[in-house]
Parts: sequence; structure tokens; C-alpha cells
Amino acid sequence: MTGAAGSDTRERLIAAAADLIAAAPGEDFSLRAVCDAVGVKMPTLYHFFGSKQGLIDAVIEHGFDLYLGQKATMESSGDPVQDIRAGWDAHVSFGLSNPGFYSLMYGNVRPGYSPAAQSRPSEILRGLAARAAAQGRLVVPPDQAAAHVLVTNIGVTLRQIILAQPDPTLSAAVREGTIAAITGTDARPANSLATAIEVAASQPEVLGQTQTQLLIEWLTKLATQKP
Repeated sequence: MTGAAGSDTRERLIAAAADLIAAAPGEDFSLRAVCDAVGVKMPTLYHFFGSKQGLIDAVIEHGFDLYLGQKATMESSGDPVQDIRAGWDAHVSFGLSNPGFYSLMYGNVRPGYSPAAQSRPSEILRGLAARAAAQGRLVVPPDQAAAHVLVTNIGVTLRQIILAQPDPTLSAAVREGTIAAITGTDARPANSLATAIEVAASQPEVLGQTQTQLLIEWLTKLATQKP
């Protein structure tokens, strides 16, 4: 089976597996049920994916496509730390709305193995961390900051999935604690420029987005000037 027909069958198998996973998050699914849903025989599935794990990997890739598709619709605030904050909330929201996908994407742990698709959102996060570092707003290297954000974001999302109950208060508290840790604002005087920058970034609705970004630019410039 080749060409458009083969591609269509492959996509239908992925969609069928995704539907079964979404219907019963965290539970195993039957390859025969996938084949029956598409109307093909088992050899056809193995032709496209080689094994059940191959199909699961394709479903994970599909999950990341959905996740990144949603993130692509988000507008940048122009501030990297605020965008990290918004990305955190989008990550949690996707996990709670798609627990089946999310459990495969981040909860299906195998020692020494990381789905290739995981690198795509990680690159976006590292890019934001690098921009924040260039502005002098991080107290740790950007790769470390990105890793810190990612692992805590995953942890707080999985906890809410496990409990089957959203906890926005917990998520916001962990988010702000994480941002404080990578920016160092938890260890600096309350009236420091660094703290003022992060307070402004976390509440853009107070001054408005344009005025907030201008204030951050001014404060960042002052903060990077040598006495």
C-alpha cells in the first residue's frame, strides 16, 4: 500500500488509536480494536508501525502536533518571562483537557528513553530562556532554567491528572515559585529592579501590555548598567 491511500490508512490508524486512548486515559488499548475501527487487518498495522510501540510513538507525535498547534495560536507578549508564564498555563490546560495524550507524552516513563517529539516544545522553552538570559534576568544558565520550568510544569500537570481535579491555585503557586527561582527574585530585596521587572511582567493588565513592555525595557536597561 503506497501513495495517498497508504498515507490515509496510516493517519486513520493513528486517529483510531488516539480515540481509544482519549476514551480511557491511562488504560491499555487493543491493536485489534484499532484495526477493527479502521477496517483493516493486523498485518496492515504492522506494515506501517512495525509494533505496538511504533503505533504509540506515532500517537505521541500526534499529541505533540495538537499541543504545538494550540501554542502556535498564542500571541507573544513580547516579554520572554511572561511568555514562559503563559506557556506554563497552556501546558497545564492541554494536559487537563487531554489526559490520555498527556500521559503518553510525559507520563509513560522508560529509563533512557525520551520521545523525539518532546524536543519540539523544549526548544521553544529554551529559546525563551535564552532571551531572558540575554536581558540579564536569569540567575542560572538558560538551559538549566528551561529544564527547571519543564520538570516542575510536568509534575504539577501530572498531579492534577492523577487526582482528576484541576488545582489552579497550586499550579499558579508552583509557577511563580519556579519563575522566582530562575530569576532570583525570591532572594533579592523587595524594592530591587529585578523584582520590579518580574512584578510588572506577571501583571501586564495593570499598566497595559504596551506600557508594561516599555517599563520592563527601561528597568532592564537600568539593571544592566554598571554603577
